Amino acid sequence: MTSTMGAVDLTGLTDRMTEFITEEVLPVEREVIVDERPVTDDLRIQLQTAAKRAGVFGPLSAPEYGGLGLTASELVVVMDAAGASLLGPTAVNCSAPDDGNIDLLSHAANPEQRERYLTPLSSGLVRSSIAMTEPAPGAGSDPSMLATTAEKTPTGWIINGAKHFTTGADGAAFFICFADTANGPTMFLVDSDNPGVRVDGRMRTLDRCVTGGHCRVTFVDCVVDDSAVLGEVGTAMLHAQARLAPSRLIFCINWLGLAVRAHHMAGRHINSRHSFGGPIADNGLAQGLIADSEIDIAASRGLIRRAAELIDEQGPAASEARHSATVAKAFVAEAVWRILDRSVQLHGGLGVAEDSLVARFLVESRAFRIYEGPTEVLRWSIARRTLRSLR
Repeated sequence: MTSTMGAVDLTGLTDRMTEFITEEVLPVEREVIVDERPVTDDLRIQLQTAAKRAGVFGPLSAPEYGGLGLTASELVVVMDAAGASLLGPTAVNCSAPDDGNIDLLSHAANPEQRERYLTPLSSGLVRSSIAMTEPAPGAGSDPSMLATTAEKTPTGWIINGAKHFTTGADGAAFFICFADTANGPTMFLVDSDNPGVRVDGRMRTLDRCVTGGHCRVTFVDCVVDDSAVLGEVGTAMLHAQARLAPSRLIFCINWLGLAVRAHHMAGRHINSRHSFGGPIADNGLAQGLIADSEIDIAASRGLIRRAAELIDEQGPAASEARHSATVAKAFVAEAVWRILDRSVQLHGGLGVAEDSLVARFLVESRAFRIYEGPTEVLRWSIARRTLRSLR
């Protein structure tokens, strides 16, 4: 993430983002949560068109694609405002899996691939999907268990395998498929109209605000030519590692923004709601919950900012940057859950009613503790790195 904008007026940009989210996105969010309006590509295009008009589209995209070209540190500031809504990241083209795929294509794609895939993706003309996670006994948290294969032919490759939790697959223009080869795991760009790829339907998950859902995808004798290889043969995991730090950082920013909004909603609620002779806000137990959330927010922001600084200084593939993003994700995922759970509790009975919104925020956020690395796996990784340094 390298800024190409020169001096960025972060205050002005953040103010515009806040205004855009408040005026354009929050009303639609209520329709999605309360009225159960489906999150379709038509809705995505509606919001992204409005974002372009407001000048806040594409924090991750380079200016030549109509984006803002922000550094990681600048992104932290601007996306804090966008993350205040479940639909905010989608509206500005900074939601999974497209956020990570934009970054991945920017670094790994050759000029022809950038023109064919990165240009329309960064511009919001299409969506993408990344096909990596597999049903047991295939790859999940352990990518070394990759079961999908790609066999070399004289003119290209034949891919076979099954994937699931393939985010955004329904309606995606193309897939970045991870498959094992004789020379190691390799990434392939597969167009969605390839007759060898089949989207077998959406999985019914707790989170339902993802355009394209989480799907089962099957590759059956899927033929691609040599130009479909993204990066070099056998380098998929190296590129995946480089993708992880920015992707985890954006996840943290987006979900923390939502948690902060819920925290403020809870504070306003207990200031206005009276019980047992006074405002709930005067109750020491309620104040304790508010204080704990403030602490979680402050700690999360500090870890996020540090990870962003290291990504900018060292690059996303650097060991220290990846470690810092892992620490941030491990902490922020759990902190967001705690903040949202407290916000539900402080709303009382209204907290479990979707009209108050915080109930849906809590349910949607549950997957954050698993996606981009379950907390337990991240803690294991953090511990191993620490112990190696103490030998």
